[in-house]
Amino acid sequence: MKSRMLRFIPLFFPAALLSAATLEPATDRFYLNYLQSIEKRMEKRPQFLLIDQVSGLRQRVKGGELFAEERRPQSEPPGGLIHHYEGAVFIPNATVSQVLEVVQNYDNHKRYYAPEVMDSKTIQRDGSDFRIRLRLLKKKVITVVLETEHKVRYKQVDPQKWESVSRSTKISEVEHAGSPREEQQAPGTGHGFVWRLDSFWRFQEADGGTYVECTSVSLSRDIPFGMGRMIRPIIADLPFESLRGVLANTRKAAKP
Repeated sequence: MKSRMLRFIPLFFPAALLSAATLEPATDRFYLNYLQSIEKRMEKRPQFLLIDQVSGLRQRVKGGELFAEERRPQSEPPGGLIHHYEGAVFIPNATVSQVLEVVQNYDNHKRYYAPEVMDSKTIQRDGSDFRIRLRLLKKKVITVVLETEHKVRYKQVDPQKWESVSRSTKISEVEHAGSPREEQQAPGTGHGFVWRLDSFWRFQEADGGTYVECTSVSLSRDIPFGMGRMIRPIIADLPFESLRGVLANTRKAAKP
């Protein structure tokens, strides 16, 4: 009987996940306040790199470890879930300028970060400020395509250190992507897998290479009642796997 029941579970996962969800103002305000608290902590951090706040972590990353960990918020927004992860990699023999050439080359993100980035384009650039478009593929049990736009600002701290902030300005789910029936849903509607997507980056040239750190924060729908144990790992794994993929592909693309 147990084995028969397990065979039916995959049939119910998509039905629960595909139910409609809407981003409510209270959910959005909670997330934006949480994002603001992260920014304040970042401004007051004692070291430039977060990996320097944990004994031995810098050496592990320098030795080749791709570090990524969840930072679970103390409370969740009404009707939503916040996904907060931090990660870091070291790119040996690469200068910070070489790394920035890769991450700022948004027209080629579709090549560097495939298959998650299906298409990419720089819409506008003004010095160290960018407005970009990314079409993202999210695949975990079911497949979701997102049409997104972001504002990205880079800041040089000193000759060896840079930081950047990326803020999503549009996230729309795409129905029937790539077909004549393609249609973009209004932002804040759809299935609610990703409503907001923001990130904070640090780049430091040191130890014969460049350290790359990312703090990734995103907002998704809440889990339907009674389905938390089964579905939360699916939704939570998406941003974690995405961060690991972005860091690994940045290292691969920027490695001399």
